[in-house]
Amino acid sequence: MIIGIDGNEANVEKKVGVSVYCFELLNYFRKNSSPDNQFVIYLKKNPRKELPKENNYFKYRVIKGNYLWSQIFLPVNLCFRKEIDVFFSPAHYSPRFCPVPLIVTIHDLSYFYYPNEFLKKDLYQLKNWTKYSVKNARKIIAVSKTTKKDLMKFYDTPEEKIEVIYNGYQKNIKYQITNIKKINKVQKPYLLYVGTIQPRKNLETLIEAFYLLLKEKPEYSLVIVGKKGWLYEKIFANVGNRHACSLQNKIIFTGYVDNNTLASLYKNARVFVLPSFYEGFGIPILEAMSFNCPVISSFTSSLPEIGGNACLYFDPTSVADLQDKILQLLENEGLKNELVKKGKERVKLFSWKKCGEETLKVITSAMEKLRG
Repeated sequence: MIIGIDGNEANVEKKVGVSVYCFELLNYFRKNSSPDNQFVIYLKKNPRKELPKENNYFKYRVIKGNYLWSQIFLPVNLCFRKEIDVFFSPAHYSPRFCPVPLIVTIHDLSYFYYPNEFLKKDLYQLKNWTKYSVKNARKIIAVSKTTKKDLMKFYDTPEEKIEVIYNGYQKNIKYQITNIKKINKVQKPYLLYVGTIQPRKNLETLIEAFYLLLKEKPEYSLVIVGKKGWLYEKIFANVGNRHACSLQNKIIFTGYVDNNTLASLYKNARVFVLPSFYEGFGIPILEAMSFNCPVISSFTSSLPEIGGNACLYFDPTSVADLQDKILQLLENEGLKNELVKKGKERVKLFSWKKCGEETLKVITSAMEKLRG
């Protein structure tokens, strides 16, 4: 069997979220490539040096073209070359007019809940191109039960068509601890947030809770790690305009950071907070747990599903509730140690090996059913 894969999400410099998912799956597929399961990875550009190396059964196919690549350039190549038996798209968009059975992963449907966070062009693509993928896929992989429910709700997808396969997680044991004082003047003690900066991440609630916290814990700072996303300007502006004197030099935006820096920030943080209104999965929860950092998470979407009993949860609409939970964790060493202990066990439930095995099984079984 020859499996085609859209590898573009992994072929980027700064890998977060879906890019990490695609990259880790490519690593697994390369390690498990064989005469029985061969892989052709389709890219717009030449593969970056960190991508898995080619072998006899794992090859890259570069198809030039940017605009409407998945809608024109890729499907034309698939139709004329006819070299694969099944196609896997790890991120929503699938080739138009795919000539072979299609498997697609859907990560979240946040655009239905927060349409104002997206440019009109992007919103149209997300809704309609995802609809095409969902309708035409032989099997759909959802990264959480929450995403599965949303697929059934918004796209009227039959339940039996969807397989829930959780993202994996594996701590990078090769990381090197960085002196955090060299990271944009970060100093302990601090609270930590990691994720894209955009409205649905609910950073304004976190910032308001932090402002209230400073009255009792003036020695603390808040470190916000992540690249700028949709409508990030409003968040930056509000930090500058509200409570400007109190928050001056107390909130540190680092932007995107490398793995070593991120590991250091997790390891030295007193508390990690994920205040999002909506997440399809929430890998930062597992990252924090793996570095023995206690986690506070909003009780919404997939986050309780991923965090289990290893998180302290709060109402994402309540600034007071978040402030209270932060204080609990800062002042109760027993609670902190309990969450750290549970977090270590929770992380063990997720692995990229398991994710890869289950994903490959869905891909191959779809083809086997067709042959049968």
